[in-house]
This record gives sequence, structure tokens and C-alpha cells, in this order.
Amino acid sequence: MRELAETARQWVAEGRVAFLARPVTEQGFGPRDPAGAVLVDARGECAGALYRGVFDAELVAEAGAIGAEGGARVCEVSVGAGEATEAKLTCGGQAEVLLQPLSTIPAEWWELLGTGAGVALVTRLNEGADAAVSEVVRAGGAPADDAARRAGELLGTRRPGRDALYGGSGLVLVEAYPSAPYVVIGGAGELAEVIGAQAALLGWESVTVGSAGEAEKVLVQHRDAACLVLLSHEPDFDVPSLRTALALGIPYVGALGSRRTTARRREGLLAAGVGEAELARVHGPIGLDLGAKTPAETALAICAEILGVLGGRDARGLRDSDGPLR
Repeated sequence: MRELAETARQWVAEGRVAFLARPVTEQGFGPRDPAGAVLVDARGECAGALYRGVFDAELVAEAGAIGAEGGARVCEVSVGAGEATEAKLTCGGQAEVLLQPLSTIPAEWWELLGTGAGVALVTRLNEGADAAVSEVVRAGGAPADDAARRAGELLGTRRPGRDALYGGSGLVLVEAYPSAPYVVIGGAGELAEVIGAQAALLGWESVTVGSAGEAEKVLVQHRDAACLVLLSHEPDFDVPSLRTALALGIPYVGALGSRRTTARRREGLLAAGVGEAELARVHGPIGLDLGAKTPAETALAICAEILGVLGGRDARGLRDSDGPLR
């Protein structure tokens, strides 16, 4: 969705008859992009990606049928196993796709998406789905109703997501696009480079810092999206950095090292006034218990743990095991 922001603003400025298409409900298809969406205009141009384009022609036809005077429309689409294989989808599936006139989507939505801000869109459809009203919900805002509350929950996972809520007044589509995780890597070296590469593969941002002061500055600047991965074993680097991350409420705080190093850091944090409840938030030893040995495997284990923590999943980490680190 974020990659559509500039195109959407351009199409609106041109006065195009165009629609934003995205799924309301879906079944099948296998792994799919939770942020998938496509812009469609009545002339047949498409921008974006939804189910690898297998329904683009159908959506273009729907857009042409709606025309300039039409409203929103929910259309049912489906693809069989053969077509799915051709389109390189994992499997067939069916979905209800909302086509909403671009003119009914707040300009603020595209502006905030374009800046990378964490933001959600709540779209209310009447029973006939011919009218759609959208409003923007910002990360950290006070929820005014169930839809805004759900938007806040989805934003809190730090992963794009959609949910359809049904009530007496019709359907409410909640779409959340949190800021991408910003991985602050404390310490340089091969592992730092591989973690940065793994983060990029996931669509995350990352930066490597070389001191506690630098770590604090970056964590404060990116407080809403930051995750700390501490590789340094220097007490004047690791303890102050961990303390800063915990004080800021950074959702993922991890530290590489042996159990002896982990115990030393714990004592240092206790001496610095960090309480037991906050200490329990430190993932150290860091990473999921995958039996990682190489830098690439270790980076995978670390990023997988970050993904699980941000998504609220109870994946088993090395912190929660008693065996040797190997």
C-alpha cells in the first residue's frame, strides 16, 4: 500500500476516475502480502500488486462498469488451482474485493503513508456497499470506538494487517500500516552486516551504532519503530544502551552473549536501578532456539525472534532454554 501513495496523489490531481482495490475477506491463496492493494482506473491502468495480478483484468472491468458516477463496490473473485499455478500463487482461493473511489479516500492517508508513519484507515460501508466513508487513525491516538480500538491493536503488532468488523450499520474495514521495524544494531562486524541484510529482506530498516551515546540518540529518534539488537560486550556500551531501550519502552530489546555475559549485564542493570520486571523484557541470550551456528543462521534466529515478539507470538527463545549455546 505504501508504494501506491505517490501514484494515488498523482491520479487524484489529474482528476482520474480511479479506484483503490483491496480484499475485505479472503480464503486460500497460501502466503500472501497483508498489505496487497492495487489502484485501477477506468481506462485499464493498474498500479500495485494484489494476488500477483491474477484479477487485474476483472477489476479493470468492474472499474469501467462503475464509472465516474458510481460508488464503492464489493466484488467476488476466485481462482482455481491451474490459474493459481500459472500466476505463481501457492494455491487457489477466493476473496471479496472492495473497489473504492479514490476521491473518497482522505488525502491525509496518502501523505502519512508516503512519510512512513504508522497509520490506519477505517472504512465504513453501508449494507449495499455503494457508499464508503474512510477516516485516518494515527498510531498512539485515543480510540473513539471499536474500529479505532482494533486499528490500534493492529498497529501495535508492527506488521501490516486488515480486519473486517460487522455491525448493525454494515461492514467496517480496518487497515493498519505500522512503521517498518527499525533495527538498531549495537556493535559492528560480520554478524551486524548479516543482520542488516536479513532485516532488509523483511522490508525493515536498520542502522549500526558504535557507542551508547549513539544508540541512545537513534533509539530516541525512532522510538515508535525501534528494536535493539546489542552485539557489543563492552560494559560501558551494553549496559547503558539496554537501560535506555528499556526506559523508552522499546518493544524488542535483545543482547548477544554467553550466559556469563548475560548475567554480568543483569548485575550491571540492577546496579543502575533497573527493576526485575524490566529486566524480564531483555532477550538474552538473544534469538530463537534454532541451533544456529553461522552468522547467517544467527541473524535468522534473531530476526525471527523479533518478528515473533512484535507479532505477539510465543516462540521459544534461547533465553527460555537451559542447554548450552551452540
